[in-house]
Amino acid sequence: MRSPVGELKLVASGRGLTAILWENDVPTRVRLGEMHEETAHPVLVEAERQLTEYFGRERTAFSLPLDFRGADFQKRVWQELLTIPYGETRSYGDIARRLGNAQACRAVGAANGRNPISIVAPCHRVVGSNGKLTGFAGGLEAKAFLLRLETGADEEPFALR
Repeated sequence: MRSPVGELKLVASGRGLTAILWENDVPTRVRLGEMHEETAHPVLVEAERQLTEYFGRERTAFSLPLDFRGADFQKRVWQELLTIPYGETRSYGDIARRLGNAQACRAVGAANGRNPISIVAPCHRVVGSNGKLTGFAGGLEAKAFLLRLETGADEEPFALR
C-alpha cells in the first residue's frame, strides 16, 4: 500500500497480520515463512483500511488479528509494544523493566529492530533513554514522521540525533 512513509507491503497468514514491510526492508529482518500473493485477503483489506485511517489521524488504535512470528522473548517485547499508548514514547529500559529484567535493554532493542508488524505494534514509540530517536527499520525520518503524526505536531519535536 502507498503511505506517507513510503510503500508498505502487508503480509497475512490464516491467523492474522504477519508483517508490515518497508519499501527498502532487509529481507532477513523478519521471519515470514511461505508467502502467497493475495491482495483480497480479508486481513490485508482491513489492515490497509485501518492504516489509511491512522495516517489520516482518524484512528489511534488498531483492531487487527496479529500473528507474530519469532522467538518467545521477541514476542514478549512485541506484545509490550502494544501497550504503549498512542502519542507516547517509552525507552528500551522502560520495556526491559516491564518485562522483569532491567538489564535486558540491548535484547529489547534487538527484538524491537526485528518487529515484523511495524506501526501496528508501535516500535516507533521506543526511543533512547535520553529521548533521542534511535534505529528504525523504516528509517529515522519515518520514525520522526510517525511520532509527529501521533502528537499532532506540525513542527519537528523529535530531533534526528
